[in-house]
Amino acid sequence: MAVKYKLYQDNRTTSTHKGMWYARALVSGIKDTKTLADQIQQNVSVKKSDVLAVLDELVVVMSLWLGEGYRIKLDGFGSFKVGLKTKPAETAREFTAAKHVVGSRINFQPETHWTSASGGVRNRVFLDGITCEETPENAVE
Repeated sequence: MAVKYKLYQDNRTTSTHKGMWYARALVSGIKDTKTLADQIQQNVSVKKSDVLAVLDELVVVMSLWLGEGYRIKLDGFGSFKVGLKTKPAETAREFTAAKHVVGSRINFQPETHWTSASGGVRNRVFLDGITCEETPENAVE
């Protein structure tokens, strides 16, 4: 199965690439926690209820640790950390969290592997073997 993509044209008036065409990956659907637990249950000798309990607790513990400023590394998966969106201050002395931190987000970095076969290029675990295919709905002439 391949990741489907749809073409779109850059129509932003201020863009230096106005009129150029790009591809966007299409979402095939949503896989929620229960579906994930179902699939895991089929692949291992653990019941779905146990998988759900572990996944629920993972969210609780990760939220706690991320809130304390830790980077969380899940072996074979990747790492998570908090990123901040800030407004600039004229000087370091003037910078305050209340005034200049305007948002936060979670940064995720999938685990990567270096292989000599790839010429020293990093391969992201989740993207190994990914192929792309244009969606039949692209009616671009």
